[in-house]
Amino acid sequence: MKISLIQLNSTIGDFKGNTDRVVAMVDRVLSLFPALEKADLVVFPELCLCGYPPMDLLDQESFCLGSLAALRRLQKLLPSDLAVGVGYVDRNRNRTGKSLVNAYSVIQGGKVVFTQIKTLLPTYDVFDEARYFEPAKERNLFIQPWGKVGFAICEDFWWEAPDASQKYAIDPVKDLMDEGADIIVVTSASPFVAGKIRTRLNLAEKAVRAGSIPVLYCNAVGANDSLVFDGRSFAMGEDASIRGICGWAEEALSYDSVSGKAKRVLFDPLLQKAEFAQENQLPGSDSFEEIRRAIVVGIQDYLKKSGFSKVVLGLSGGIDSALVAVLAAQAIGRQNVTCIAMPSRFSSEASLDDAVELCRRNKLRLERIPIEAPFTSYLDALSVPFAGKPYDTTEENLQARIRGTLLMAWSNKFNALLLTAGNKSELATGYCTLYGDMNGSLAPIADLYKTQVYGLTDYLNRIAAENGQTEPIPESIIAKAPSAELRYNQKDQDTLPEYKVLDQILQLYIEENLSMEKIVNLGFDRAIVRKTLEMTGKAEYKRRQAAPAIKLSKRAFGVGRRLPLARVLHEIE
Repeated sequence: MKISLIQLNSTIGDFKGNTDRVVAMVDRVLSLFPALEKADLVVFPELCLCGYPPMDLLDQESFCLGSLAALRRLQKLLPSDLAVGVGYVDRNRNRTGKSLVNAYSVIQGGKVVFTQIKTLLPTYDVFDEARYFEPAKERNLFIQPWGKVGFAICEDFWWEAPDASQKYAIDPVKDLMDEGADIIVVTSASPFVAGKIRTRLNLAEKAVRAGSIPVLYCNAVGANDSLVFDGRSFAMGEDASIRGICGWAEEALSYDSVSGKAKRVLFDPLLQKAEFAQENQLPGSDSFEEIRRAIVVGIQDYLKKSGFSKVVLGLSGGIDSALVAVLAAQAIGRQNVTCIAMPSRFSSEASLDDAVELCRRNKLRLERIPIEAPFTSYLDALSVPFAGKPYDTTEENLQARIRGTLLMAWSNKFNALLLTAGNKSELATGYCTLYGDMNGSLAPIADLYKTQVYGLTDYLNRIAAENGQTEPIPESIIAKAPSAELRYNQKDQDTLPEYKVLDQILQLYIEENLSMEKIVNLGFDRAIVRKTLEMTGKAEYKRRQAAPAIKLSKRAFGVGRRLPLARVLHEIE
């Protein structure tokens, strides 16, 4: 059998656009292969016709109608002599349970000839599918003269993941193998997490070893809100070798079960052409490259799908905003990035010089808007009610909020989306100002701890140096002690524990859910652990109002971590 996997970048709710791309990609793939090499089956990702995750749009009757209309339209537009599989939202045809199902159907000869409903509905991390969908009662094979295909829809394949957060009584892959499947095809909208490709490959190898049959994995690409879909669809032969693997873009991988060979097809963004790729992109060992790529894809698609083409950000001369500026330029082009320096009476000349040098190296536009005048005006306005009160975080936050107001004004006037440059360490501990430096529509590095920010910065500079290019981020920015510069001689470590220690504690608490006692037992100072957990708990109200963070870890702030605002911090009792 010959099966082509096609990675699709779906836009949520764009039923016509998603359908048009399906048709165009099928046509491009078919045009590349001679008649004897054409696919028997073309596979697209999970929920590709409506986009993933649709969340509470599923409560709208019109959304389900749009999804079904897209399916019916494909019945008319797709080649009649080809089987094409697509994911979509359908009504639950049974009389009990949730009203919708996560469906995957094969269209052939203008008819829907096979449908499999998703069985396992995840309700952990960013997933909440049991809220909307009814699970499948049975698992069947798509049987053709050329073979028997078992479709496992995303979580149906993750049943035996060693670190699964949810356990299930049903193993869909085993059921499909028991029915006599010749091949398992996984259709997926699996969000990126650093290192996740290795988990997928390990799961595929486990399935191959169990059934002595090939496994094909077809994943979505692009980004929707906080989630990035990294594609990297692959074909694994019955000997558990990787026969082919895609990259992060809209691509296809055609697999021939007889020869065991796979061919990779690249599309250009506008589908003007398609061409074969000479090499497969096997997973590299440098996690910072996949993190860089995930952030770039996240910025690109957030802008594109929100109707923006330009960004603006505040450039302080610190490492966080420098990194965001460089990544934004990689994502949408330096000509579409505006940086704004907003010095105050506490800003050092060195910081402004660093901001200028960063923009010079990366050819970025830099605007300078001092905040001394509005800051003085605010202090004058508050002088009577604040009389006799010492200078404290009130005045510090006032500066950050002036900057946030100026940045939002620029965003409004020039239709440029505001990026916020806060990192995960700051967001966790509340070392950020609500309605100030937290202002923005997207937080590209809010799922990177401060130590990871340094690591990614070092990586970008190293790669540039290896390619004979100027390092994008000046060493002076990397070397200086982090500071918000909201008072004289201020340093982050005046308030926060050392970042190397802080980040380890935060990772154990946030990602691993360890208690204070367990963290202390790993060798950390009890007072520092208690302070860190207390700051994190008290900052929940800030995170609830923060810009969406591009998800890079297994537990990012946002929809994947939901905590009450008003509570007792039992963790430190």
